[in-house]
Amino acid sequence: MKTQLESKAVTPSKIWAIKLFLIFQERLQLIQARLPKRPQFLMTLIQEERGDVPGWVLVVLMTTGLVTGIWTVAAPRLSTILRSSLDSMNNVR
Repeated sequence: MKTQLESKAVTPSKIWAIKLFLIFQERLQLIQARLPKRPQFLMTLIQEERGDVPGWVLVVLMTTGLVTGIWTVAAPRLSTILRSSLDSMNNVR
């Protein structure tokens, strides 16, 4: 059984752990110093954020137009392909 003095001995692994902790603590302090104050930072983000609604509306309308155009051109061919594949599956029995 270890004595009280032996259990408090400083080992290389304990020294390594302490050094690592101090490095992490120092880096965390540096990161925190670089970050802006949170409430002020968030308020400026909220005030500056207006969104891009007209852009998204344009994207949705253009996508809808493309899908509609492609569908009108491809619908007969797709129907033919679907019917022939279903008919071939019925003949498999």
